[in-house]
Amino acid sequence: MFRNYLKIAVRSLMKSKLYSGINVFGLALGMACSLLIGLWVKDELSYDRFLPDAERIHYVRVNFPYNGETVTNFVTPGPLQEAIAQDVPEVAATTKINFANETLIKVGEKAAKEKGHYASDNFFGVFDLPVIYGNPKTALAQTNQIIITQKLAEKYFPNGLALGKTLQLDNNKFYVVGAVIANLPTTSTLQFDWLVNWKQHQQDWMKTWGNNSFQTFVRLKPNTTQAQAEAAMASIYPRFAGKNFATGRPTLQPITDLHLYGEYKNGQPVGGRIEYVRIFSVVALFILLIACINFMNLATARSSERAKEVGVRKVVGALRSSLIGQFMSESIIMSLLAVILAIGFVWMLLPTFNTLFEKQLTLGATDPSLWISILVLVLITGILSGSYPAFFLSSLQPIKILKGNGAPSRLQFGSGPALFRRVLVVFQFSLSIFLIVGMLAIGRQMNYLRTKNLGLDRENVVYIPLEGEIAQPKKVEAFRQEVMRKPTVASATTTMSLPVNVQSTSGDLRWAGKDPKLETSVACMFVGGDFMRTMNIKLAAGRDFSVDSPADSANYIINEATAKLMSESTPGMKNPVGKEVTFWMGKGQIIGVMKDFHLNSLHQAISPLILCFDSRNTSYLLVKTRPGQTRQAISDLEQLAKQFNPNYPFNYHFVDEEYENLYRSEQQVNTLVNYFGMLAILISCLGLFALAAFTAEQRTKEIGVRKVLGASVANIVGLLSKDFLKLVLIALVLATPLAWWALGKWLDTFVYRADLTWWIFGIAGTLAVLIAFLTVSYQSIKAALMNPVTSLRSE
Repeated sequence: MFRNYLKIAVRSLMKSKLYSGINVFGLALGMACSLLIGLWVKDELSYDRFLPDAERIHYVRVNFPYNGETVTNFVTPGPLQEAIAQDVPEVAATTKINFANETLIKVGEKAAKEKGHYASDNFFGVFDLPVIYGNPKTALAQTNQIIITQKLAEKYFPNGLALGKTLQLDNNKFYVVGAVIANLPTTSTLQFDWLVNWKQHQQDWMKTWGNNSFQTFVRLKPNTTQAQAEAAMASIYPRFAGKNFATGRPTLQPITDLHLYGEYKNGQPVGGRIEYVRIFSVVALFILLIACINFMNLATARSSERAKEVGVRKVVGALRSSLIGQFMSESIIMSLLAVILAIGFVWMLLPTFNTLFEKQLTLGATDPSLWISILVLVLITGILSGSYPAFFLSSLQPIKILKGNGAPSRLQFGSGPALFRRVLVVFQFSLSIFLIVGMLAIGRQMNYLRTKNLGLDRENVVYIPLEGEIAQPKKVEAFRQEVMRKPTVASATTTMSLPVNVQSTSGDLRWAGKDPKLETSVACMFVGGDFMRTMNIKLAAGRDFSVDSPADSANYIINEATAKLMSESTPGMKNPVGKEVTFWMGKGQIIGVMKDFHLNSLHQAISPLILCFDSRNTSYLLVKTRPGQTRQAISDLEQLAKQFNPNYPFNYHFVDEEYENLYRSEQQVNTLVNYFGMLAILISCLGLFALAAFTAEQRTKEIGVRKVLGASVANIVGLLSKDFLKLVLIALVLATPLAWWALGKWLDTFVYRADLTWWIFGIAGTLAVLIAFLTVSYQSIKAALMNPVTSLRSE
């Protein structure tokens, strides 16, 4: 029976090559899109699941009450890890690390920047990473040993034999390789190539509860729930942190959720990368549905050509179930052909896709889950695409089919199939218009992010990591002064963190008259001289720090958000300049109030910020170049860096690049919606093209009669086009409220956003109508130009 089904299916496909080709090509495009996005989604959902007992590993965040809400810090104070280890029996192991930094590693003549962490002793008690050589637990307990990955071992040592060998870190510290671990997979949230014990890196400020600058992880004991561990941690802050931070409450996040759920609201995870996983999945589903709709539309439109076959087979005894099986088999065979073509498309597009989305996805021939997914995709697509044609054609009564003159094209089935085709076209273009609106709205928001006035200059600002010789407190200011003498440099300053991505926060701000119940969460930056001039930050009151005033090392500059925070609770702080506060540098005066600027992404509101004047506690040199002289300025900086810091390779970046990195996920969504939105439109147009061709073919004689009676080409084109264009307009009406709601929800994740204006929907509708008209008009004009003698010869 299957052999018979296969023969009939092949004959049917070969008989209508144009329509079969459009169907297979459209389905292949839809399947290729679904496969690509499926690979991406699988990769996103697999983060950190390679870890043994991953369900027991949790990331520690801290909730604080703040102005009637709960604020969640994703960084923690240094002493928290020790307090958990001592006081929470539900925790089997705990560790803390700093944020990964790139540090110079040298072995002989080989030298390069490599990313790594300073970690506390029990890192490998929390993360059971696969080991190549040595014992990483004992190695990390030693202050003179380093743990490296296999990649680093192979890079710096012959045959990767690194165990017991010495390497130089940061140009002045020598470590013995105590262990080599396997390379971390790309689906690991933590990405590093070396680990060193925390003790040599520790400074006094890292021991305070008011400084949140570290990442803390715990491994729970077997059969311990997250809720039990959180309950046991609830007393840590009241007991250990002191009265200023007693309201802090640690909360745990499973490490398998860390990559996907980075956004918290009122103490609970509400979103993050998971939103983009959902968006990508919906886009894949939309495009696959559009491709399936093409198949269903063309199959039902051409059903009259198969109707006589159905009638004859029923007369000779064919059961309805066998007819359904026949048509479903044809659909599945076409789906199988399409998936073969789709795999070819994916194979060709995967390198580009990986580059765009920063992935290392592969079509693993030995991955059974991939082939099971492809098989399921073939079956779902085939059944979904072929269901209506199969059930519709198999339900036809043979007497109604065969009693006419035998011309299949004249069979009348009532309004059902035609109405169904219209509904499918409307649904198909509704999805396409939704994606067009998404392309326009997301693109507008991305442009808004790029052009938004942040309250500081990020254009033509270069930053250089301060390391080696120029990181020494005595040489930092000398290096900055030499940089400022260059005619290509407008200004230069030093800072601990980049001003577009400030992460360190504290609740340690105090002032006279402060309400003891008032909780504060204030960001902090250590800056050097000319910071505000370099970044073009405006003063609202007071003055800037002065390198000629030693007393300024004990003073502070606050932003308007901090001034508002203080004045709302303490009337005497309405004019804060000259008032005394206590913060990280101890007691000092507020000497200036600066205009607010964005210190994080536009997903977040501008938070209170305090500047501390300290050119020694610094990580970066920020250099503002003169307009049009950036290239020469970088050359000048390289020359000075080699002079002051000969043992380190010159390394520089642009601040606006760092700002762009804050929106990497949004940029990827924008790229995906653009490419796959155009793909959806292409697939829709393929179906509309074939449907218009079939409609013109069915109305050939009607067109001939109209031309004989005097109808112009424009009349004929309008006649054939208007029905399709009406469907597109209906789709626009249906898609608009859905797109308005969905895109509004996405834009609500930004505190600062572009408006979702009416003209976006107007442009989307105009584009959809224009594209549909151009698609249909080719077939309409072709039919209108046909010689009526040819079409009426048989009458």
